[in-house]
Amino acid sequence: MEQTAGLTVIVLAAGGGTRMKSKTMKVLHPIAGRSMIGHVLAAAQVLEPERVIAVVGHQREAVGAHISELYPDVVLAVQEEQRGTGDAVRAAVEAAGGVTGTVVVAYGDTPLLRGESLRAFAAEHDAAQRAVSILSGIVADPFGYGRVLRNEEGDVEAIVEEKDATRAQREVREINSGILAFDAEFLMAALPRLGNDNSKGEYYLTDTIALAREDGLTVGAHPIDDVMQTEGVNDRVQLARLGAELNRRIVEGWMREGVSVMDPATTWIDADVVLAPDVTILPGTQLLGATVVATDAVIGPDSTLKDCEVGAGARVVRTHGELAVIGDEANVGPYSYLRPGTNLGARGKIGGFVETKNAVIGDGAKVPHLSYVGDAEIGEGANIGAGTIFANYDGVAKHRTKVGKHAKTGSNNTFVAPVEIGDGAGTGGGTVVRQDVPPGALAVSAGPQRNFEGWAVAKRPGTPQAEAAEAAMGTRPDDDDDVAES
Repeated sequence: MEQTAGLTVIVLAAGGGTRMKSKTMKVLHPIAGRSMIGHVLAAAQVLEPERVIAVVGHQREAVGAHISELYPDVVLAVQEEQRGTGDAVRAAVEAAGGVTGTVVVAYGDTPLLRGESLRAFAAEHDAAQRAVSILSGIVADPFGYGRVLRNEEGDVEAIVEEKDATRAQREVREINSGILAFDAEFLMAALPRLGNDNSKGEYYLTDTIALAREDGLTVGAHPIDDVMQTEGVNDRVQLARLGAELNRRIVEGWMREGVSVMDPATTWIDADVVLAPDVTILPGTQLLGATVVATDAVIGPDSTLKDCEVGAGARVVRTHGELAVIGDEANVGPYSYLRPGTNLGARGKIGGFVETKNAVIGDGAKVPHLSYVGDAEIGEGANIGAGTIFANYDGVAKHRTKVGKHAKTGSNNTFVAPVEIGDGAGTGGGTVVRQDVPPGALAVSAGPQRNFEGWAVAKRPGTPQAEAAEAAMGTRPDDDDDVAES
């Protein structure tokens, strides 16, 4: 795609968003894994403009830092006082040292806006050689929106707000989205001419339409079929509604690309997730952040993966994972917790009620049941017994444990790091491993078992335990020395 010569995109993000009732600036609120302004800036990049200018005001430090982190080349302009959209664009033009070619003005709170729609809008504006173009929409119920009024030739004569419209004008179904495109030369000349003789004392960018008509220049409108792309967010109710709609579009898009989604209503997929054909997603699944899932993998039900990588043919059931890698044909779950740094090899297993963190689990290695694996390396083909704890923290620092290839460890083990269990080694049930185990060796730490005959009857007389024991033994034994001493 060739860069559009002389194209500038201005994104307005200076307003306070008080109706959000939040300490977080409105445009920073997340939707589908990105901030609202992040979605708009991503759409702007599709045009490959010569420059993008973001106008900040309220919480400028936070908003500006966020924008610069996402797109370092974006020019930041500051609107010291929020005196209307015209004043905001004037601040943007001054920050850029002037503009040429075409200028597109968008808003930082329209998260459904698509770059392809902006590109079509800018292309039509350029082709028509207009002074101003309006991104408009045809809606069934235009109540509350500014109406786009056209003359017999189809050119736009004015935008009239609902409160100022006549009965006939209210019947017009073409509405103004607020997103505009300008010939830069006209815009530079028009901005100083804007007045603020209105109830709010603000400078309105839409007043440029009347100025263009006064100058005998052409003003047009480009109706967008999908008007919801231009809808802004003012409160959390609208944020949730647009969030649900954006998710519906994302999920539907992946289904059309060959992904099976059993229950779209309970499936949430962020905008930056990547899915291969023939992935299957079961109900109650959330795929968040930059998660990538390879072909034939099955995720869910009731699973949340954030910034995870899932290999081909893997199976993930009722699992929460973050910053984890799951290898090809591996199995995870149910009720597993994969914390950052988990790397499960091909055909490996992390089973029920297992928590892992900063752990590399080799190809074919298994941690099947009820275990915590932290700061560890488990070799290829090893098997970790149920109820095993990798004791990685000594109260001051974290230490690593290494389990060798094809090692087999017993149930209810504790590995006190740092410790290494060699290739092919084993450990007995209930063992506490405090020293390295050589390759092929068996480590045990428990003493021999002792049985105190008659203990329940002698020490718990009259209890159901004693009665059951007495019935099983047939007779009540006398106390012996072992029982008396116990």
